[in-house]
Amino acid sequence: MDMKPHEFWQHLDAPGTHPTGPGTRYHGAYPATLPDGRQLLLPIRDLPRGDGAAVASLIVNQAGFAVEDALADIMAAHWRDAAPEVVVGVPTLGLPLAHAVARRLGHERLVPLGFSRKFWYTDALSEPISSITSPDISKRLYLDPRMLPLLQGRRVLLVDDVVSSGTSLAAVLRLLATAGITPVGISVAMTQSTRWKQALPQPELVRGAIASPLLKRDGDGYIVDEGAS
Repeated sequence: MDMKPHEFWQHLDAPGTHPTGPGTRYHGAYPATLPDGRQLLLPIRDLPRGDGAAVASLIVNQAGFAVEDALADIMAAHWRDAAPEVVVGVPTLGLPLAHAVARRLGHERLVPLGFSRKFWYTDALSEPISSITSPDISKRLYLDPRMLPLLQGRRVLLVDDVVSSGTSLAAVLRLLATAGITPVGISVAMTQSTRWKQALPQPELVRGAIASPLLKRDGDGYIVDEGAS
């Protein structure tokens, strides 16, 4: 697949445009499939651990608006019947999706979490967090204490971009639990493998618009790592 880096995530292809399924060898890109069969080409990234493992990448704030809209449409549809009363957005890449999902659910606002500590924030409403894309960087995630009245006693939908190992999402859930909040659902644009299920207390709450597997290098291409979860 010969695509320039800036060309990924810009458009959706018709169903069946790209081969996928058991035994398929991928060269540079993996085609994730939307519920209606359309495909989104994702660049394949080698993981830094050096064992040939790789993942398909989605950077939502670099995506074309049509792609972002399509993902947000699916995410909102997944949870509309659950009647969430407020959306909580996870920074950084979960925030544009959270805005889009909240609007589609008819909400007038959302509650964003943040990495920047304002002077009125408290350590009690914070949690250390890291991610697969920044494994050597640990930050603190904060919930603005002024937002608590919007969350307590209400049906909360948590929105993020990608869940992979589940480490960062588990930290988000711990932060919300500190405030006495348990989401009714977790909406993500993409589930990346199934490793995250081991890290989360209620993995059944997670619904993704698209899914991608763990991959491994095989000669000049990549195949699905059937031995990995």
